Amino acid sequence: MRTFFYSLKHVVDPHAFYIWYTLSEYTEKDEAKLSILDEQSAVGREQALRHILTGFSEIGAIHDHQQTVPIENIAALKKSGYTALPVETKYGGRQISLSEMLYLQQLIAEEDGPTALCIGWHMGTMYQLVEEKNWPKHWHEQISCDVVEKGVLLNTAATEKATGSPTRGGAFQTTAKYERGEWVLNGTKTFTTLAEHLDYYLILATVEPEKQVGLFIVPQNTPGVTVEKTWDMMAMGSTGSEDLHLKNVKLPSDHFIKKQEKNGLPTAWLLHIPACYLGIACAAIREAAKFANSYSPNSIQGTIAQLPHVKQKLGEAVILYEQSRHFLYSVANKWDNSDKETRMQLNTELKMVKYAVVNNANRIVDTVMRAVGAHSLSNQSPLSRYYKNVRAGLHNPPMDDMVVHAAAESVLQRES
Repeated sequence: MRTFFYSLKHVVDPHAFYIWYTLSEYTEKDEAKLSILDEQSAVGREQALRHILTGFSEIGAIHDHQQTVPIENIAALKKSGYTALPVETKYGGRQISLSEMLYLQQLIAEEDGPTALCIGWHMGTMYQLVEEKNWPKHWHEQISCDVVEKGVLLNTAATEKATGSPTRGGAFQTTAKYERGEWVLNGTKTFTTLAEHLDYYLILATVEPEKQVGLFIVPQNTPGVTVEKTWDMMAMGSTGSEDLHLKNVKLPSDHFIKKQEKNGLPTAWLLHIPACYLGIACAAIREAAKFANSYSPNSIQGTIAQLPHVKQKLGEAVILYEQSRHFLYSVANKWDNSDKETRMQLNTELKMVKYAVVNNANRIVDTVMRAVGAHSLSNQSPLSRYYKNVRAGLHNPPMDDMVVHAAAESVLQRES
């Protein structure tokens, strides 16, 4: 029998079921090994995560084929405490640096890009919460404790069909009205990653009649909240980025978190996006090298790894990877070691990192596929999956044209 029903929602082959089963049925000894929150050092956390990632690639591949969320991977990360790492230590987290968060996210992406992108939005949200500390105190404490103790997940729902990318400044069609002591939200959000598996939605809405943008926290089981399964994409198709409908959603007054500030700290946490695609590019290089070392057509002696054009392509890819890696982590380290005043000046640099790394990641995957040849197009090859998924990064914020424009403006202003 080729397939095996392991839940009411998913169908996978027996090998994937075995991986999921072994990941979910830890002994107490295994759980102790996989509790990443117990690790005091960055090195210890890296080692623990590498252990947790066992089986992620195989599970991710099957979910990618079926266009379903790799929920087993997400569950393993939650169970290990990974999703609580950005939380402040006084609440039980590790308050990890931006650089460490990006590196760990890259490691996940090397195994499965969609898993990394899914969990990255939560990780970035928690990192931002800790850095900015601009939520009401009771919500800050409750969410921090729930993430540590219960493994809750949250993500911001911003994108709408009418506005396109939120970074372009379109007015949100989702509205929030204060009526008779409570907030009433109406609207639809698109591209809500992990929509069916989040515990809280952070909703950006236009507050009426002021026409200001506000952030609201909406528990997943709130009446009037529904998820419509509309996500049908060739790239990152297993992220479950569905439509989120809000119909007369009523919230207590304290579920209003804050007004959105246009001149706040730069969103350095969005670097989880290039970290994800850099991880995919790294995985592509490794897969291509592995193939080159093993493939030996009868037209040559030895393997294709010895052919000059194969070495040329692999070498070009490695150089692009190293350029991207150094750019990403040098800017992340600068952020980690800077005061608020300096961080406020890093906005354009942060955007340029995303532009450079994601575009290079696409070039890397394309280049190594040229080295491998037609075998890379097989649905059985991880490279075909990397090729599709890495494309999604081009459409994650910020958009390329806006970054290029900002880069030009920065030099023009500097030399005026």
